[in-house]
Parts: sequence; structure tokens; C-alpha cells
Amino acid sequence: MSKKNHKPWRFWPYSLAARTGLLLIIGIGLVEACGLMIHTLDRLDFDRITQEQEAANRATAIYRDISEVDSVDRIDEINDLDPMHGFTIFLSNQPDLQKIYPRSQKLEQTVSHLLTTVLFPPELRPAQIIAASDRNTHRSAIAFQLPDDKKWLNISYTLTSPNPFTSATFPIAFFVMATATGLLTLWGVRRLIAPVGTLAAAAERLGQDVNAPPLPEAGPLEVARAARAFNNMAHRINRFVNDRTQLLLSIGHDLRTPITRLKLRSEFIEDPALQTKFIKDLDELEAMIKATLDFGRDNTRHEPIASLDITKLLKTLIYELQETHPDKKEAILLCEPIPHLTIKARPISLKRALQNLMENALHYAGNVSVTLKIEHLSTAKDPHHDQRVVILIEDNGTGIDEDSLDQVFEPFVRMETSRNRATGGTGLGLSITRNIIHGQGGDITLSNRQPHGLCAKVTLMA
Repeated sequence: MSKKNHKPWRFWPYSLAARTGLLLIIGIGLVEACGLMIHTLDRLDFDRITQEQEAANRATAIYRDISEVDSVDRIDEINDLDPMHGFTIFLSNQPDLQKIYPRSQKLEQTVSHLLTTVLFPPELRPAQIIAASDRNTHRSAIAFQLPDDKKWLNISYTLTSPNPFTSATFPIAFFVMATATGLLTLWGVRRLIAPVGTLAAAAERLGQDVNAPPLPEAGPLEVARAARAFNNMAHRINRFVNDRTQLLLSIGHDLRTPITRLKLRSEFIEDPALQTKFIKDLDELEAMIKATLDFGRDNTRHEPIASLDITKLLKTLIYELQETHPDKKEAILLCEPIPHLTIKARPISLKRALQNLMENALHYAGNVSVTLKIEHLSTAKDPHHDQRVVILIEDNGTGIDEDSLDQVFEPFVRMETSRNRATGGTGLGLSITRNIIHGQGGDITLSNRQPHGLCAKVTLMA
């Protein structure tokens, strides 16, 4: 299957709230359209029946006016009439329906009923009524046989097609219904989807701090159940992390006592060379335990978050690194231009993480270059939102194997495999650095540079 099949629709929204709202609006819109269509059809039937009734009333009134006039004056009376638009009136010896068909018994009954209900004199009632109606052309004709001279009064007319859109209330009703439906749908979707956003925010907080406050177990049954399950999961994760950390700290702390005793006993070794090697191994072991304890202690969470001038911090780190390594001062650079940025962070912990990355670059490659910039997310519509502070710590060393770019962040994994602290350290520096940066809502990635070198990209929330 090609990648093209996996791409979302071009205009399909990404957020759950937008998708749910769009589907509901489309569904309710279709239901509303069907309802309006049914209403329109009923309105058309009602208007057509009303027009037919009015036309029948008018035809009956015309017959009454003509029948009450003497037969010799009827033609003049017809000429003096002011009939409705579309009416044709004339006298003939035979009923002339102008080829209008079929015959309409319903119209005949309607006219007969009208003549009866208006208390029309029996002597003036027509001897016979013939009516025809053609629904396709909306034309109708009624022939009344006059009772005194046996002539036929022919009345034909054409009804106009009903149009509900000419009503002023129809577009207003449609606009009000569509607006109300859209607003209520959007409001309802936001209320329904809000717990999902709360759960996502709580998951992000849990990823940064396992001691994050629990979710309130309130709201609808399903929401409360999800919050309760999330809180139970967070509690189990917290307990697991704390138990593992406590075990690590306990082992590291307990190992310090036998190491101290071994150091004291090493003083009684008579062979100076053996004694030196023995003490060196104990020092290395003690350093590893210290690094392990530093890794196990979650000191970063106890440090409060404060406003931090990241530009000033980087300048300070570069100055301290140049002061510590005066022989490599020219190889320690802070690239220009340097934007002035202030972020929310834990200053001491972040300084430790960035310092570790810079010292690693200087140690393994003999040079380090630091770049500070702002990165806007590609999905951001407002350039002042959804932006990140990016710190690039680069060197011109040999880099590392592509398969090890993620592996080096694991505890006790070292890029140098000799296990010699003089060249490879304990393998906990990058793990501690990643924990610090993740704990502040950021991220860190490693990538090889071209033609050679390594780049550590630290991304922090602005």
C-alpha cells in the first residue's frame, strides 16, 4: 500500500473536537435539510390547495354575476368583468374546455358545493357543470350550462406554481435554525471533548513528573471512571519508580561502607604498585556509586520553576568552560546572533544538563559550538504561539554510529567501550541530562553532522 493512502483528507480536521463537531453539524444539517424539504412539500401542497380554492370561489362568483343578468346583456357583462390574472371567460353553445384534460370530478364537486353553500337561488343554478384540470400545465377549466338560454359559460384559468422561497420567514427561519444548530453543536462538542483534553494534559504532566497531582474524579460516569483509572495507573507508576529509585539508592549507600573499609585496609598493602592499583579501582568504584546516586535522586522535581534568562545562562556556561579549559578557549564558541530569550525552567538543573552536553562535546571532539534560536511549529497559525527554544550543541568529532543515537541515553551505556573512566565515564551523564530536560517539558535528540561531528538538539518550551 502506498504512502498516499495513509495521508488524511486535505480538508479533514486534525483535532477530535473539530472532527466531532464537523460530523455532528453535517448530520444535523442533513436532518434539518430533510425537515425543511418535508415542510416545503407540505407548504407547496397547502399553497396549491389554497390557490385552487380561491380560483373555484372566483369562478363561482363570476357565474353568479353572469347568471343574474338577462341573457341579452351577458356578453356586455363579461366584457365589463375584471377577472383575476390568467382567467378567460366566454359563452359558447357547447362546453369548450380548450383541450384541457382529464375531467376533474373533484373540481366539479367543489364548485357544486360552493353554489349550494352560498344560498344560490335554485332557479339560477347551472343545469350541468363540467370541469377539467391538467396538473402538468396547472391549467383548469369549468363549463356552466346556464339554465335559461342553454348556453355554456366557459371559465378557464392557469394557476401559478407555488414558491415557498418568496416567503420572508423562510430564509429567516433557515438562518436561525442553522446558526442555532451550529452554535449548540460547537458548545456541546467542546463540553464533551473537554475531559479528553484534561486527560491529555494530565498525561503530559505525568510524563514530566510522576508526582503530578491526580485528576478530579468528577463529572459523567464515563469521565469519572477514566479519571479514576488514570489516577490508579499514575499511582502504580509512581510507586514503581519510587521503589526502584529507593532500591538503587539503598544499594549505592550500603556499598559506601565496604568501600571505605577496603580503602583503610589498602593502607596495609606493602607493595606500592599493588596498593596504587587497588586504591585507583576503589576510587573508580566510588565514583560510579556517586554517579548512580546522583542518577537515582530526583532532585530536579524539588527545585522550583522560575524565569530564566537562557541567553545569559549560555554565556555564563561558555565563559566557565573557557576558563576551565584555557588551552581550548578558541574551540569553545557561542554562535552569533544570540537572541535574548527568557523561559520558565529549573535553573540549576538545566545548567547542569547543558554543562554536561558541552563538556561531553569538548571531551570527545576537542571543540564545541553552541547556537540559540527560536523554532516555530509548522502547524501553528499564530506566530507568537506554539514556539520552542532550540539549543544546538555541536562538535567536529567523529560522531557516533546511527544505531546508537538513541541507545546512548540509556543508563550505563557509553560511546567509549573500554570501560575506562579516564576515557568513557560512567555512562550516566546523558541519562541524567535527558531526565532533567524531559522533567522540564523539553526534549533532546542526537544526530550526526556532515561531513563529520555530532549535534545535540535541546528543545525547551518558550
